[in-house]
Amino acid sequence: MPELSAPTSRLHSSWLAARDEWPPGAHQDGSGLRLAPDGDLGSPEVFSEWVARLQRQADRSAPVGEGRVHATHWWITEGETYLGAVDLRHYLNDLLLDVGGHIGYSIRPSARRSGVATWALGAVLPQARAIGLDRVLVTCDDGNVGSALTIERNGGVLEDVRTAGTGLKRRYWITL
Repeated sequence: MPELSAPTSRLHSSWLAARDEWPPGAHQDGSGLRLAPDGDLGSPEVFSEWVARLQRQADRSAPVGEGRVHATHWWITEGETYLGAVDLRHYLNDLLLDVGGHIGYSIRPSARRSGVATWALGAVLPQARAIGLDRVLVTCDDGNVGSALTIERNGGVLEDVRTAGTGLKRRYWITL
């Protein structure tokens, strides 16, 4: 059974194995890779610094970088196996309101089509309610049928489809 876990250096080797399943440079929504320090995440020291940055981003008393919002990051795990990542953005800036949403998630390729994404999104919704949100925006690429179904299975109601820099984005609201 999967669970939401705080990012941890303990899962470094499992995270690296998952990373190797993705094409080079692939976007992994909800992973927080944009917060990674310069350097090779294969290095335990660089990886540990990234994990610390992910954990600090949830601290609403600490400033976040330009264009960023406070967010809580979780890794989706099963035992000592990293299956993917999910994050909950505590509030929306203009970009997130337009095409990014409150919640992002990505599942390693070998764990897809097994219900992990649907479970993970559902597991984060009570966390969103706990930080005071009444509803959340969740988006996906227009052609990502699996993600659209994941959102709809968790109560997502399609508001619209918008043009983004990377193509069309489906925007769903989930009432909590």
